[in-house]
Amino acid sequence: MCPVRRAVRKRGVQVHGEELVTVVIPARNEEQYLDACLESVLTQDYQALQVVVVDGDSSDRTAEVVRLRMAEDARVELVHNSLRNIPSSLNLALAHADGTWLVRVDAHSTISPGYVRLAVDRLREGTWSGVGGRKDAVGRTPAGRAIAVALSSRFGVGNSTYHFGTTAQEVDHLPFGAYPVQVVRQVGGWDEDLAANEDFEFDYRLRQAGHRLLFDPRMVISWHCRQSIADLFRQYHRYGRGKVDVAWLHPDSLQVRHLAPPAFVAYAAVGLLLNARHPTRWMAMLAPYAVALGAESVRSGRQLKTPAERVRLPPAFLAMHIGWGVGVWSGLRTTLLQQLGERLAERRRR
Repeated sequence: MCPVRRAVRKRGVQVHGEELVTVVIPARNEEQYLDACLESVLTQDYQALQVVVVDGDSSDRTAEVVRLRMAEDARVELVHNSLRNIPSSLNLALAHADGTWLVRVDAHSTISPGYVRLAVDRLREGTWSGVGGRKDAVGRTPAGRAIAVALSSRFGVGNSTYHFGTTAQEVDHLPFGAYPVQVVRQVGGWDEDLAANEDFEFDYRLRQAGHRLLFDPRMVISWHCRQSIADLFRQYHRYGRGKVDVAWLHPDSLQVRHLAPPAFVAYAAVGLLLNARHPTRWMAMLAPYAVALGAESVRSGRQLKTPAERVRLPPAFLAMHIGWGVGVWSGLRTTLLQQLGERLAERRRR
């Protein structure tokens, strides 16, 4: 191990008077975006970095991209995770963390040049145990650009401040947050039983332990969103299923924005059943949502440049709302059946 690597690995080391920051990047099959992500991290104006990339058993060149960076920069490390699970990747990185502060960065994103320094400055204030920035979606296709606009709309994401916030404020959840390493270890890291929403659940436990979270829009994350409506639907379906797992653990973590889509899906489904022979009645039931969808598509669509992009905006909103709603009901069904199976098995053992 070279002298620079030994210096970076030494716990509590300071480089040019700066405390060491461990940047954590979970990655699986991210060869397309990972190098740009690493470039944005390694060129930060804060240089005292330990960059831990956890490869979730990728089948592409993800690991090779990291090794090439390791050959150029001693601050980069590669950890392998055969579980292909984001929470376990985060915990593996936490086990390797030598820094005072931990900054999570998504593999298909880039961060603004002063991102790490600003995060550290805000954490050093002592008021906040977590800091995060604005997550700006980036689209590369007509559908991707429509999706990016939908993700910046309150109609699309509810009161998720990090998608559209412009002022610093206390929040309940951060995208790819920055935290003191000691605090992360105190609350036990991330829950590896969760397939999604592990970051929200982690922030919830932090807040329950008395910690406070800050959103600062000066910290900017450029994040490559899904580039097709079908992929967006699958993503939000997975999010909805994952929300059930978190709600089962922490029922009081549920908010209106989490319940609105499944309520709408149930309303539409029941209305269809009751009015199967009278479709116009069913459409009349859905009219208020349709009007809101149309109005927001017109308003938000002004940000898009071409008809091909604007025509994909209403389906993007629908994919988010229906995907999440159906995912919640699907996850609830799976959870209830699992709980029933466990109770029956317990009775048989008795």
